[in-house]
Amino acid sequence: MRSFLVALVLSFAAIGSASAEISVGVSIGINVPLYPQLVAVPGYPVYYAPGVDGNFFFYDGLYWVYDDDRWYAASWYNGPWRFMEPAFVPLFLLRVPVLYYRRPPPYFGGWRREAPPRWGEHWGRDWEDRHHGWDHWDRAAVPRRAPLPGYQRNYGGERYPHGDEQRLLHERSYRYAPHDRAVREQFRAEGGRAAPERAAREDRNPARAPAAAPRNDRPPQARRPPEPRSAPQERREPDRGRPAEASPRQRAPESAPGAPRGDRERARAESARAEPARGREPEAHGARERARAEPARAEPARGREPEARGERARERGPEDRPH
Repeated sequence: MRSFLVALVLSFAAIGSASAEISVGVSIGINVPLYPQLVAVPGYPVYYAPGVDGNFFFYDGLYWVYDDDRWYAASWYNGPWRFMEPAFVPLFLLRVPVLYYRRPPPYFGGWRREAPPRWGEHWGRDWEDRHHGWDHWDRAAVPRRAPLPGYQRNYGGERYPHGDEQRLLHERSYRYAPHDRAVREQFRAEGGRAAPERAAREDRNPARAPAAAPRNDRPPQARRPPEPRSAPQERREPDRGRPAEASPRQRAPESAPGAPRGDRERARAESARAEPARGREPEAHGARERARAEPARAEPARGREPEARGERARERGPEDRPH
């Protein structure tokens, strides 16, 4: 008996799980093999599909279908569809006039085509009390229409994705963050996607939004090649065997034409004092050479003195010679 009760409980759990899965990915009476043409409803943030044989809409980033007295939503134009309870259907979608329903149900008959359906009469007083004044709104404060996911035009027929492929393509190609609470709940229910809801919350409170990392748009700078190192200059020692070359300032007094000899000697002596210690040795060597040359020039003069006396004696004659 105990095992029978356990089996019965497990069977009920399996039935409940199966029904929940059916409500997530249901098959409805509308098949859209290619991306449909969507036209804006004037004065509403909603699109409708005039070429689809059904009540097909697009609002706040999702596709919506009203079929067999039920609302369904999907992020791709041909499902899979998720059943939406009347309490969670967005009000702006319910305000769309009757004339934009391509296949209106029979109970729409007799209602004004330019007015929204009478959902309060159809869904009962409980829904009407929870959504009091739903058919009255400020027409100057209508939100902007959400951008259409046009990337889905490339995925039709056999290329239509399924499962995780749908989710990955949508997250990569459609960055819109819905503003309607019911739509955000639907986004989060599809594979646990919380990014749109977080983005909408950050839009309302920008102070808490994480700061974006600064971009570096500058092109990468080419690395400058290292500058070649100049070879160390060889230090040249002055030639000790040759007198140091005097600077132009020092050579000017010596080479001036017509300068007296004494002036040239003084200029040479001054330049010798101005030279560094290593330059004095060649200068002293030159001075010694000049000192040797002076006696040599004096010797011929002394040798010529007796000759001069002989010449004077001859000029005087014998009578003048001393005895």
